[in-house]
Amino acid sequence: MLDVLDEDDEVIHVVDKPIDVGSVKGIIDWERRFDHMQQHTGQHVLSAVFHSKFALPTVSFHLGSDVCTIDVRGREPTQEILESAMAAANDVVYTDRAVSVKYGTADELAAAGVRKTVERGGTLRAIEIESLELQPCGGTHVQRTGQIGMIFVRGASRIRQDWRVEFACGRRAERLAREDFATLRAVAQRLNCSPQEAVSAAERVVTERDANFKSARASLQKLAEMEARAYLPKVEVGADGLRVVTKLFEGEPPEYVQSFAREVAQAENTVALLVRSECGQIFFSQHPTAKEDMNALLTEALKYVEGKGGGSRDSARGRLADPQRAAEFLTIATAALRPKL
Repeated sequence: MLDVLDEDDEVIHVVDKPIDVGSVKGIIDWERRFDHMQQHTGQHVLSAVFHSKFALPTVSFHLGSDVCTIDVRGREPTQEILESAMAAANDVVYTDRAVSVKYGTADELAAAGVRKTVERGGTLRAIEIESLELQPCGGTHVQRTGQIGMIFVRGASRIRQDWRVEFACGRRAERLAREDFATLRAVAQRLNCSPQEAVSAAERVVTERDANFKSARASLQKLAEMEARAYLPKVEVGADGLRVVTKLFEGEPPEYVQSFAREVAQAENTVALLVRSECGQIFFSQHPTAKEDMNALLTEALKYVEGKGGGSRDSARGRLADPQRAAEFLTIATAALRPKL
């Protein structure tokens, strides 16, 4: 069986091949069914706790193949709220409360204190968890909360106007907790610390990385500026009074090329037309005294070599669709800048 659909008053079973007309014998995949019973009943418990203790009503539920989610509406469920909700939900599990089925009309269930009202008519089915909640539901559930095993809340994230809480119950919770700890232990081994010290050790590594990155970026910028100043005298001023620096870069990071272009453009009557050959990144810059238009130049050159980009009169950035045409693009851009030469 591929799927089960509830359409109007009919339940439709979707199968993978035609079957003969007549009686059909169905066999329940008990392991899968019991897993769904654990997840679904655990969702009832968790939703009831979020609603009663934190005024966070559940607006949707998704039973996934690995993890389950509920979307709750209201204030942000902080880590403290998530841990408190998980503890309260597991208290319900450990006290092994009865889970029973009740029937009644919407009015009768409302009078009995149902958590979420429904607008469907006729006799409705509701699930009651002892001393916790009464909720209309047509799904499968365990007989007592102890059969849920445990409820494991992994975290929450913003989903439009709501908060999506990720959780798992029973064997899923056991498996996820084991996998999460294995990941934590592997990270701790890489950081040469205990799992309990992993967070503080990671924070130190990130702090050191950021400091090193900042220092390296500053050094890279200084190197680009020095090499740009050394490169400028090698480029002659043309008959049109412009010094046009054209250069293909290979292997240098974008920060280096950008600093190179910016330094070149510090010189009067100078234009920089630079491209990174490995990725086709384009950097056009000029000193205002050059009186050209870098954005217009980029637009014109991209008519002949496919790419995209834009910018201002003095600075423009872009990227070629095919980096292998970088040299050709530079030739076209230079010709467009000096049509009379």
